[in-house]
Amino acid sequence: MRTSWRHLAALTVGSALLVSACSASPDEPAPEQASESSAYPMTVENCGHTVTIDAPPQRAVSLNQGSTEILLSLGLADRMVGTATWTDPVRDNLAADNAKVPRLADNKPSFEVVLDTEPDFVSASFGGTLGPGGVADRSQFDQLGVPSYLSPTDCQGKTDESVNADGARTEPLRIDTVYQEIRELAAIFDVRDRGEQFVTELQQRFDAASREVEASGVSLAYWFADTNTPYMAGCCGSSGIITNSVGAGNIFADTTNEWPQVSWESVLDRDPTALVLADLSRRSIDGDALDSKIAFLESNPVTQRLTAVRDKRYIVVNGADLNPSIRTIDGVEKTAAALKQWGLAN
Repeated sequence: MRTSWRHLAALTVGSALLVSACSASPDEPAPEQASESSAYPMTVENCGHTVTIDAPPQRAVSLNQGSTEILLSLGLADRMVGTATWTDPVRDNLAADNAKVPRLADNKPSFEVVLDTEPDFVSASFGGTLGPGGVADRSQFDQLGVPSYLSPTDCQGKTDESVNADGARTEPLRIDTVYQEIRELAAIFDVRDRGEQFVTELQQRFDAASREVEASGVSLAYWFADTNTPYMAGCCGSSGIITNSVGAGNIFADTTNEWPQVSWESVLDRDPTALVLADLSRRSIDGDALDSKIAFLESNPVTQRLTAVRDKRYIVVNGADLNPSIRTIDGVEKTAAALKQWGLAN
């Protein structure tokens, strides 16, 4: 078996094909949920790609942290043979189960490393991981009979060119799309009840956090990374969900790009009430870590003049909290709590 996998992998790597475009509509239906058990073979239309599942996966590989945390939350650690592409520590409540699953790489693993696990299912959060320039194109997994799944958060409401490219969204991301991903993965693995229970839990957390806060008149800026030309969130990704949930405004709500690079002068011109700072575990560019962000803000002659810096109104989140995932709700809770503590919300 392993020899044949490697032989097929070599042939596939040598003839890389283009990935199917992600062009699903916002109301792309989730798998039928009328019964508690899934019927196989199951066909799922996923990001413009038809996926056929012959049986509940038993040897799954998740290629991004967001996808991994969904599978772990569904209690599927015993059916996972590998994870990869981590930006932050795993959520505390998932740490014990995560420790049971081999980590193939902190970043993107090679196609061969993934195939060495003999997977029967591969999932990912981003088209840049499961697609051209990533671990492999979906068609390469198709050739080997391995079903693949891409998060609808990275294709719905996006142009083909924008998938995982920090490009423009044609429609704002909705938290319901995260719930759709959970339900679809739960159906694929035949754990629909667990999926519904988890969605209900997330909905209750989201509603509780957003109910507590109405921060009209408060403006936020979301700084992900880079001190020279910072990546600041535009209107319509996970930051949009967070901003809208607390009734605040985003100073860059006039751009549909998810993470445009801007100048500090433009940030000062719009002068946010508070700054949402991503504390990234990676250390690849200046401004990844929280302490380096704050040190820069409080020493740079432009950023020193920001109201949020003078008042030290920093809302600290993980990098993963600003990705479309179950962590988005963590971001909602942290932002709501900070605004409430500062007396900035009704």
